[in-house]
Amino acid sequence: MLFAVMVMFTVPAFSQSASIKIGYVDSEIILKQLPEAIKAQGELDALIEKWNKAVDSMSTVLQSEYADYQKQQANMPEPKKAEIQQKLIKKQQDIEEYRRAKFAQGSGEIYRRQEEFLKPVKDKTFKTIEIVAKEEGMQFVFDKAGEILLLYADASYDITYKVLDRLKRGK
Repeated sequence: MLFAVMVMFTVPAFSQSASIKIGYVDSEIILKQLPEAIKAQGELDALIEKWNKAVDSMSTVLQSEYADYQKQQANMPEPKKAEIQQKLIKKQQDIEEYRRAKFAQGSGEIYRRQEEFLKPVKDKTFKTIEIVAKEEGMQFVFDKAGEILLLYADASYDITYKVLDRLKRGK
């Protein structure tokens, strides 16, 4: 949002001296139609399905063992009950740990694999965006659909260090 406000105030200043050409892409369309992206998503989906089946299998085993325990607990001595309860708790914890390791937001294997599978696609896409932007004489290219708003910017419009210098000088 800060960037959008800065652009609103910066663009009129630039537009007085030179015209700025801005473009955008819809990354969702690119990812849905680019064969490499489709293949990468298919590989990721296959891994997710494999991991979900593993969780389902572990959960089924746990439910079966718990059902057996429920049926037999009345006839068990206390030490045996405690031992089986601990085993069931351990299995439940193992399932949760597996889920966390595979699917945890930002840190699970799914996110590492997604980056691994999609990095070549992203790199190729960003490079192509840069080439097309330069061919079209665009200074900025935004993403209509993605999380990353600015995909390409002409370095001659970068005022980062001027802003930083003023901030450091207290002006």
